[in-house]
Amino acid sequence: MSEIQNKITPTDLRTGLTTDQVKQKIQDGQTNVQIKNVSRSIPRIIGDNVFTLFNFLNLFIAVLIFWTGSYKNLLFLGPVLANILIGSFQEIRAKITVDKINLVHKQMYDVIRDGKQIQTSIELLVKDDLVLLRRGDTIPADGIIRTTNGFQVNESSITGESNSIIKQIDQEVFSGSFAIAGNATIQLTKVGHDSFVSKISSAVGKEKRETSVLMKMINRIIKVLTYTIIPLGLILFIRTFVKNGDIAQSIISTSASVIGMIPEGLVLLTSIALATAAYNLTRKKIIVRSLSAIETLARVDTLCLDKTGTITTGNLKVTKLKTFNNYSEIELKQIATKIIEVTDETNATAAAIKKLKSETSSIISTESIPFSSETKLSGFETSPTQRYIMGAPEFIIKNMDSDLKSEIEQYTSDGLRVIAVLYENNDIQDLLGLIMIADEVRKSATSTFNYLVNQGINLKIISGDNPVTVSNVAKQAKIKGSEKYIDMSSVTDEDYHDLVKDYQVFGRVKPDQKADLISAMQDNGLTVGMTGDGVNDVLAMRKSDCSIAIAGESEAAEASADFVLLNKNFDSMIFMLNEGRRVINNVERVASLYLIKTIYSVVLTLIFIAIGTGYPFQPAQLTPINALTVGIPSFILALEPNYTPPAGRFMRNVLEIALPAALCNIILITLISTVGRHIGLYSLTTSTLSVFTIGIIGYCALLAISTPLTNRKKTMIGLSMILFLVTFTFGNRIFNLQSITDLAYTFLFISLSLIAWPLFVFMRETLGRRVFSRIKL
Repeated sequence: MSEIQNKITPTDLRTGLTTDQVKQKIQDGQTNVQIKNVSRSIPRIIGDNVFTLFNFLNLFIAVLIFWTGSYKNLLFLGPVLANILIGSFQEIRAKITVDKINLVHKQMYDVIRDGKQIQTSIELLVKDDLVLLRRGDTIPADGIIRTTNGFQVNESSITGESNSIIKQIDQEVFSGSFAIAGNATIQLTKVGHDSFVSKISSAVGKEKRETSVLMKMINRIIKVLTYTIIPLGLILFIRTFVKNGDIAQSIISTSASVIGMIPEGLVLLTSIALATAAYNLTRKKIIVRSLSAIETLARVDTLCLDKTGTITTGNLKVTKLKTFNNYSEIELKQIATKIIEVTDETNATAAAIKKLKSETSSIISTESIPFSSETKLSGFETSPTQRYIMGAPEFIIKNMDSDLKSEIEQYTSDGLRVIAVLYENNDIQDLLGLIMIADEVRKSATSTFNYLVNQGINLKIISGDNPVTVSNVAKQAKIKGSEKYIDMSSVTDEDYHDLVKDYQVFGRVKPDQKADLISAMQDNGLTVGMTGDGVNDVLAMRKSDCSIAIAGESEAAEASADFVLLNKNFDSMIFMLNEGRRVINNVERVASLYLIKTIYSVVLTLIFIAIGTGYPFQPAQLTPINALTVGIPSFILALEPNYTPPAGRFMRNVLEIALPAALCNIILITLISTVGRHIGLYSLTTSTLSVFTIGIIGYCALLAISTPLTNRKKTMIGLSMILFLVTFTFGNRIFNLQSITDLAYTFLFISLSLIAWPLFVFMRETLGRRVFSRIKL
């Protein structure tokens, strides 16, 4: 370490690296390359859409069918290729849009180069760069402290400990940690892949769920099918071949069965829905750092809010000054602004005090005391025993008399933030005065919070401010339960499980307490979202299931968040919530369409294995039906507005439609096959009747999931039905179907059309009463 420490001289601290040195280090690969990127690369998007288990299975089946020479049956590849192309296009479009807004909002750092202070993005930093850091910044790479002004960091993401650590000159700092007090100049020693965080495969933000609940459920279905499709297909092929001795016909028959079991497009549909949601959010100036978080946000039932920037606008203003002990307002202003100047604070409170525009105090500062969320104070020393401090009265004023306490309580009850300014000489305190700061409640706050509450979301306010102040501000926003507040500085019991049930407002909360409150809510079975804008919110944001940062206050908060509101408009929560709910509700709704054919294909395969006959239709016959009743409608319905709270019952929601429809198909197709053989119907007739049945039942299911029927849905279903009838009238040569205009059999098609809906409704009602009421998944 001594070699590194002696590498930079005092002169170098003023000049930093030269342009030539930076270029050389870039050529040597000593750049701060970032290894974590939420947005997948275009080749990976295409690869993920092409190289799937089911696509390989489809390709294998296509090769076998091609070998048989039955080229019409290769038409099933059309929807497969369309899924790949549509899915890749949608995800690439979303990626490009998300990347553009992330590029504009890249985290920037102040760096000294060529004797000048410039700004550069995190990945353009190089080894030995001198980086200026302040409270709220994340540490961009490993480094050595070169200058410090009370610099403190939180290394909880590395050590697991949330305590603040004071850093002195020549001490190391690590990427993955963040500054919570003071400022410093650090020399980068290990960048990019060589940094500590990269080596332990961690990240600046907390690790979120990489797979959404929806995808987990769908992957579970696919896992089961993986162990089902291949053995059943092989058994059916052998059984059919033994029966008819025709290997080509056995391949065609078995292919229809296997293709039917594959829920092609379901995984793709979910990915597209999430990517489209990210695209829509980005257009609203909302950065999405995790696709799975879009779904998680929609499942949040408890939302924790910081006061500033959410309930209020964050535009703080000093409304009143109160002096004590013969100090004048001028002296109070001078000391307050001097503290801001010395500590170099840039938060909203500091900005409000700076506006007092006082003359600079002649008092000489020997050492600064940076603000910390733990101590709730900042200031400066004039000697080892004397200092001026500013902060929360109840934290810094010792032995507060009852009159002063009552006066402060009156200010806080009016919704004002109170800051005390003191002079200390050893243990003797001299109160200079109080500064009252007001923060305006957002005009749309009441309507936004009412909407969230009406959507079943419980609101909790967790703030470092005085609980009385926070409670009164919450009352102004008409948040229910605002009168139930607690001062967390007086809480000694670390078991918060009952506390989070009893109170809505938590004041004077330390950063580690915020995280513990979130954890207690999660232990109580809640899905918790956290909004914040400051460094004191970072630990809680990392602990939450889903986090939202208001841009502009703290880089550490933004780096830890799943979503960043670039427009600083908390009302965007409504749009974010609705986008997530639209994804969940629509995917759950259309998933049933894909699983209908999976269920009936598996059961029919077992039936025809048992009775020893071939599968009753071919792949080419199913291709237009699947496209018209499943493929096209599902992609349209997946983008429909549907903002009701998710019920959290994926399998039940899916099976309520899929199982009755599948059973209808199984009953009717088995009946058609049995009766057809008994009365001597041609195989073309029975296969056409079977496929027609699948289509009609498919429309029954489509009508059920499309309720309520809007004009757009009516038009979609109407056009689809017209194409369906055209297919069965003129598609006999293309799809190997018998025309429904053949009068000898027209009555059979009409009979099936009349039977389908009553049978579907009966099966749905019967299963609903006896089966679905018991399903809790």
